[in-house]
Amino acid sequence: MRANWVLTVLILVGLVAGVVVGHLLHDPAFDLSMGDESHAHATTVVLLAFLGNTVFLGLLKMLIIPLITTSVIVGVTSVGDFRRLGKIGVATLVYYVATMLIATVIGLVLVTQIRPGDKITGEQRNQAQQTFDTSEWIQESVQQGPKGLLGGVQHIVDQIIPDNIVGAAAEGKALPVIFFSILFGIVLTTIGEPGRRIAELVEGVFAAIMTLVHGIIWLTPVGVFGLMAWTVARIGLGVFADAIGTYMVTVLAGLAIHGMIVLPLICWLFARCNPFRYLHQLRQVMMTALGTDSSSATLPVTMECVTEIAGVSKRSAGFVLPLGATINMDGTALYEAVAVVFFAQAYGIELTLATLALVAITATFAAIGAAGIPSAGLVTMVIVVEAVNGTLAALPGSPAIPMAAIGLIVGVDRLLDMFRTVVNVWGDAVGAKLIDRIDG
Repeated sequence: MRANWVLTVLILVGLVAGVVVGHLLHDPAFDLSMGDESHAHATTVVLLAFLGNTVFLGLLKMLIIPLITTSVIVGVTSVGDFRRLGKIGVATLVYYVATMLIATVIGLVLVTQIRPGDKITGEQRNQAQQTFDTSEWIQESVQQGPKGLLGGVQHIVDQIIPDNIVGAAAEGKALPVIFFSILFGIVLTTIGEPGRRIAELVEGVFAAIMTLVHGIIWLTPVGVFGLMAWTVARIGLGVFADAIGTYMVTVLAGLAIHGMIVLPLICWLFARCNPFRYLHQLRQVMMTALGTDSSSATLPVTMECVTEIAGVSKRSAGFVLPLGATINMDGTALYEAVAVVFFAQAYGIELTLATLALVAITATFAAIGAAGIPSAGLVTMVIVVEAVNGTLAALPGSPAIPMAAIGLIVGVDRLLDMFRTVVNVWGDAVGAKLIDRIDG
């Protein structure tokens, strides 16, 4: 217990120190993302990126696929009965979809009332166009990304069923690995003694991986310091004073309502658990999610804390958490809904109630298809914009939302992504507690 408190304090110190150092390194006259090595702070920023992204995140990502594979197989084989597994699976999916829809509704209510897009000037729109035109990865996302609601559904199905499971694992794709692991776990329960021996072997591998996780967790203070300093150095805290700051406050307010009111209510009413005590037990997870900006990278820490500190069974955590880190994205769904309406406001386009409902549904599917990696929401946002534009095309004289609007939020996306990752991971943890109660 004392070691947990020491680690918590160290992570908190790392986060705060990262913000301070990053703000001191920030230079508004220099775009650190361009990587000009002649700049005075460039070497320091590159070192911070190496420390956070390469070393710390690299070690966590190294464990993700083995952890997902073994934890899901152990979870499925420990359930045993197909009927119980089906009950747990349905309850998990219902929880995921319901919470994401609630999150999008909260975001839509806030963005339509606060109307942050009305404050965007013509100069900012021109700058967004320039950012869009010069950003190769945004252009590639728009061209290759799924189109509309149907495209979003197809995108999800394509991810679930891979052509080559080994290739999918090598590329770090979690959803096909989860699907294969569920099927493999089910088969193990049907073949008798050989299946039992394989399940015991997998359980031993899972225990070994969790021991590795326990050691790597002690690098979290250094890792989150590097990641936080690198992020703030590129963006700066002064962005909150700009017109885009109102948009950021809108997103953060929605995340706060969902994370501090909606999810705790679900935890209290349905899981019969004190939500704030549970949140306190997961303090290391939340700070790691904030620093890493990735629900997948946080998964090893989440598994460790949920089972070892919060007392959730390994069976429930092993099934719910890997799936949640891949498809349960409450914060991302809220963020995408707010962003698309913000784009419409910035370009003087009024959306009807029916179109807002479409935004809620499409943002939910887009969030499900988003990878658990930094800024994945920007890529799947194309799905929502395309769906809205398809509806606007049916209205005479109604302009479409330009894809260049994404350029308005590129600069602040990483900072907002950190907070929505916290909500994503918190939603996964609440789901694990809920399913643990349902499973008995």
